[in-house]
Amino acid sequence: MDVATDEIAAGVYRLSVYVPQVAPPAGFTFNHFLIDGDEPMLFHTGSRQMFPLLAEAAARVIPLGKLAWISFGHVESDESGSMNQWLAAAPKAQVVHGQLGCDVSLSDLADRPPRALADGEVLDIGGKRLRWLATPHVPHGWEAGAFYEEEDGVLFCGDILTHAGRGPALTRSDVTGPAVQTEQMFRAMTMAPNTGRELQRMAALAPRTLALMHGSSFEGDGAAALKELAAFCEGEAAARA
Repeated sequence: MDVATDEIAAGVYRLSVYVPQVAPPAGFTFNHFLIDGDEPMLFHTGSRQMFPLLAEAAARVIPLGKLAWISFGHVESDESGSMNQWLAAAPKAQVVHGQLGCDVSLSDLADRPPRALADGEVLDIGGKRLRWLATPHVPHGWEAGAFYEEEDGVLFCGDILTHAGRGPALTRSDVTGPAVQTEQMFRAMTMAPNTGRELQRMAALAPRTLALMHGSSFEGDGAAALKELAAFCEGEAAARA
């Protein structure tokens, strides 16, 4: 495995690992985002096994000792598995997540006390303003959430719009169609009564870039992509009721 590093928005670096054995024959990307600022943030830690690769790639962008914040959408091995390895490598860093995630898991799992954010609270990292959006069960996990970077309109949406394959780091092509196909294969999203509503809430922010955990990040009309996914999820939820 190797790490491909691409700047997908101003000061936002996508560290991507392609694993062909996952979801064959297309394979699967695992993406991690380094958000530069006065107090840089890593969004998605990656698994414990990927830590050495990712740490080496991140250190080519910023000194690891400068890393101030570590976060992820929900508690899962590919999103938070190497959290404590990052805390050890970055002595000044602190995990930051929603209040629920801290209360339920992270206050116990993290080697240093995390910072809890309320829904809608903004974390100013100097040059970037990251608003925490609590999205319980969307895409999955009670503590799930996302960050919206207000300066450049980047939505860090985790497993939302997941799609298989190894596409470009950033695309203007359709990502919702491939995401629906992948969802029909994996059945990974929670089709809860609030799923469509949470996706519509994100769409209302009119993001210009969607930073996806799996697949190509998207540049363009992020609201339209999220609304299309919301319509699919609402239909699925109704069909399963």
